[in-house]
Amino acid sequence: MKLSVIIPVYNEVKTIREIIKRVQATGLADEILAIDDGSTDGSRDLLANIDPEGSVKVIYHEHNQGKGKAVRTGIQNASGDLIIIQDADLEYDPREYPNLLKPIQEGIADVVYGSRFLGAGRRPVLFWNMVANKILTLVTNILYNNILTDMETGYKLFRRQVVQNMTLHAHGFEFEPEFTAKILKSKARIYEVPITFNPRDYSEGKKIKMRDAFIAMWTLIKYRFVD
Repeated sequence: MKLSVIIPVYNEVKTIREIIKRVQATGLADEILAIDDGSTDGSRDLLANIDPEGSVKVIYHEHNQGKGKAVRTGIQNASGDLIIIQDADLEYDPREYPNLLKPIQEGIADVVYGSRFLGAGRRPVLFWNMVANKILTLVTNILYNNILTDMETGYKLFRRQVVQNMTLHAHGFEFEPEFTAKILKSKARIYEVPITFNPRDYSEGKKIKMRDAFIAMWTLIKYRFVD
C-alpha cells in the first residue's frame, strides 16, 4: 500500500528541513506533500529549494488559512492508499510509523490514532494543555459512545477510502474534532497505539491556544447532531 505523508507548514523554518529528513529516513513514505500555509518566516523559500530531485511535492497557499485547510489540501492532492498527517514542528517522531501502520497491515483497522496518553515516553510540560485534551476526549467519548484516549492527537493515519466521500470543512485546529466526529459516525474501524511525544512550549513556537479548545468543544457538539 502506498503511503502519502501530509506535512502542513506555517512558519516552521527552523524545523521543516529536519522533519522532512526524518520522514525520508523511515523509508516508508512513497509520497511527501508539504503544504505551506502562507508562511512569512522564510519557510516558503526553504521549501522551494529543499528537494531538487522532486521527491517532495510542495503546495503553496497564498495566505494563511489554518492547519485544517492545509490538511484538506494535502488530502485532495495525495495519491496514496494510506495517508498520515505529520506536523512540521518535531513534536511527533516519524520513527513511530511502523507502529501506526501495523493495525492496518494486519487488517484490523481503517484509521489509527497515535495516543500520547497510553504510556509511551513523553516530555512532561504544558499541564493545562493536557487537561484540555483529556476533557475534549472525554466529551468525544460521551457524545459518540467510544473509549478514545487522545482525540486531539496530531498522528492520524487512515485509508484513503475512509475520507474519499467525506466532506470536511475545518480551516483551523478544529480539524481534529471534526475528523474524529465524522470517523466515529461513519463506523470506520479505529485503533489507538501508544506514541512517544516531545511537545514544545509557547516560547518554542507552539501555536494552539486555549480558545481553540472552546472551538473544538463546539465542533464536537455540532457534528454529533449535524451531518
